[in-house]
Amino acid sequence: LSFLCRYFRWWYKKTRIEKKSAFIDLLCAVPLQQIYGCPLGGIGGGTITRGWRGEFCRWQLNPGLYHYETVIANQFTVCLRCKGQTVYQQVLSVERPSTLQGWNWGFCGHYAFYHALYPRAWMVYELPGQNVVLTCRQVSPVIPHDYKDSSLPVGVFIWEVENGRDEEVEVSIMFSVQNGMGAKDDRSGGHWNEPFAFEKEGERVAGVLLHHCKHVNPFTLAISAREKPGTEVTHLTAFNPMGSGREVWQDLLQDGKLDSPDGKSKLTEKGEVTAAAVCASCKVPAHGHRTLELALAWDMPCVHFGSKEKLHLRRYTRFFGSGGDAAPALSHYALIHCEEWERKIEAWQKPILEDSQLPSWYKSALFNELYFVMDGGTIWVELPPDCCAEDLQGPAGNGLSHLLPVLREYGRFAYLEGQEYRMYNTYDVHFYASFALVMLWPKLQISLQYDIAVTVFNEDVQPRQYLMCGQTAQVKLKNVVPHDIGDPGDEPWQRVNAYLMHDTASWKDLNLKFVLQVYRDYYLTQDSVYLRDMWPACQTVMESEMKFDTDNDGLIENGGFADQTYDAWVVNGASAYCGGLWLAAVCMMCKMAEVLGDTEIQQKYRDILSKGKEAFERMLWNGKYYNYDSSGTETSSSIMSDQCAGQWFLGACGLGQGEYEVFPKSHVISALKTIFEKNVMSFAGGTMGAVNGMRPDGVPDTSSLQSDEVWIGVVYTLAATMIQEGLVEEGFRTAEGCYRTVWERLGMAFQTPEAYREKKVYRSLAYMRPLSIWSMQLALE
Repeated sequence: LSFLCRYFRWWYKKTRIEKKSAFIDLLCAVPLQQIYGCPLGGIGGGTITRGWRGEFCRWQLNPGLYHYETVIANQFTVCLRCKGQTVYQQVLSVERPSTLQGWNWGFCGHYAFYHALYPRAWMVYELPGQNVVLTCRQVSPVIPHDYKDSSLPVGVFIWEVENGRDEEVEVSIMFSVQNGMGAKDDRSGGHWNEPFAFEKEGERVAGVLLHHCKHVNPFTLAISAREKPGTEVTHLTAFNPMGSGREVWQDLLQDGKLDSPDGKSKLTEKGEVTAAAVCASCKVPAHGHRTLELALAWDMPCVHFGSKEKLHLRRYTRFFGSGGDAAPALSHYALIHCEEWERKIEAWQKPILEDSQLPSWYKSALFNELYFVMDGGTIWVELPPDCCAEDLQGPAGNGLSHLLPVLREYGRFAYLEGQEYRMYNTYDVHFYASFALVMLWPKLQISLQYDIAVTVFNEDVQPRQYLMCGQTAQVKLKNVVPHDIGDPGDEPWQRVNAYLMHDTASWKDLNLKFVLQVYRDYYLTQDSVYLRDMWPACQTVMESEMKFDTDNDGLIENGGFADQTYDAWVVNGASAYCGGLWLAAVCMMCKMAEVLGDTEIQQKYRDILSKGKEAFERMLWNGKYYNYDSSGTETSSSIMSDQCAGQWFLGACGLGQGEYEVFPKSHVISALKTIFEKNVMSFAGGTMGAVNGMRPDGVPDTSSLQSDEVWIGVVYTLAATMIQEGLVEEGFRTAEGCYRTVWERLGMAFQTPEAYREKKVYRSLAYMRPLSIWSMQLALE
């Protein structure tokens, strides 16, 4: 109760007096809408999500801030003409809105089909009674190990037209878009549109630019189509999307083309909204096939976060400039390169899709969960050209020799803990999700790690009250890993630790997760410069962690509060989760010291490991699994699904066996089999993944808010651990429960939450941790 009172006072001050958003809003959760499909856009340039019915319905152009609004004017419309007469004209939407009533709405959903395999989606329309099939393939430039095209704020729509008729048909696809994202800014006045054409190397695209001239973070939308022999592109510069739209409809109906007026539109008045349209037309022979290519680009090159203190340039400005005039060049580049993007996407995905040993649901989960790397409020910015090492690390962070070169070359990357939990690079959660980055964009993981290493050596002595305990402590202690690098509503990187629930300087897992990721990154990239640079930070945070070994038995103890990623689940004394992570980190310190030839440090950590392993087994092993903790309380014998997290990371790095065995193999197998029997198969009939905590008698542990939840990201890592240890069938069975629950039964596609319970409760939609499914892929590889 005292926490709720403190939280409410803080929430009221933040949202009602300061008029800012809460980093976690417990009072106004985002309502569940079971509508989302594949997002558009690359990494860090903003994203626009389309629904599975084709609507444009989730907007993240301002970094880290989401606007949930279906903009009804944003539509594709088809016009069919035979022998010079229009025979069919239809908005490809099942909606029947109150605006634009002069348009023919209400396409029958029975004739439309949606498929998504991120970063592509397919919408198939069988036009009733017309013997024509349209397939719209939506493509975003999401390409592993590509640090240019993957940063671009564009999406391409490739329309395949199949004519089953015995006569030629002329097909037009019109793409209409409102100037804005359906927010109140759309009516603020001063916005305008203009037609454009862009030609380069004999390739020409044409369309309309929609300039959205707000005070903070202005942007331009561009709709365009590719001109090629046999394809004509026409446009309408401006129309009122709040009216009947009859003039637009009649314009298209008349000849399957738009009027293409010259010149700019007038500026909108306050309260007025404007929209534009582009149309691509071609003739399709009887029983023939043609393709039309359209694109949407958005150019918001320079961004302020909430504090408006610093101007940041997005990554793509390195290639397309920061003047705010890049939309035509972006549109051209996207339409010319989309074929190459698809080839690369297919080459990446094909070996997995064609592996008959892998279940279909897993292939869907693996690629579709990846949406969050792009659509996690993601920002990817350039370092200012005049930035020096001192600016980044302050006087304390010496020794990071490649900090500046790495951040200069690859920029700074950040993504939110969740679309509802607004903290960038939440580190205890990124630990799980980081497999997606290190396997697909390793340079972004390394850049992120340099940012964390810098903050280790810095401090923020400002006092503040923490909401869970009510105590006051400084924002950031020196020589420890931060919880996060800041709130997009403030100034990330500059002010870290937006998380106000606990003082995370006392958390037991953050420092360990840094060390574990450093060695894992080195193991997978073989980047020895990175390892050498991170070594001082690893030693520093491990020294800080030593104070938690209060009895000097080589094993850290938890402090009797929720002092780790399970931040509402109290743990006391030695624990399976933090103790296991500690021993894995000590083992990796030995391994890194060996690689770097630091024999003194190697011996120091060998001695700790030897003592700690003995203490861990003695205090926690009960003959079948590792107890939750050693406190001897009623719930200390709970079976935690995440008890093998240390072994999971060791296995992912080729350690955990032979000379580097930390946990006896027979104990690991026994624990995993117990978890499978109790947490998976005895929970919801084995159909919902693994519950976090289970009592030995097969009843979920209800001692905390989180112990009877299922955490999807944790389940994927449990499955990866099972696969690593040879329990492949059990691993797939465990993970399948989560996929079926989220993507099929609950309708939470492209918004996988952090958690759900067996009945009626879920928490934190669109969350970072489920990216951990990529650790399953690493285990399989």
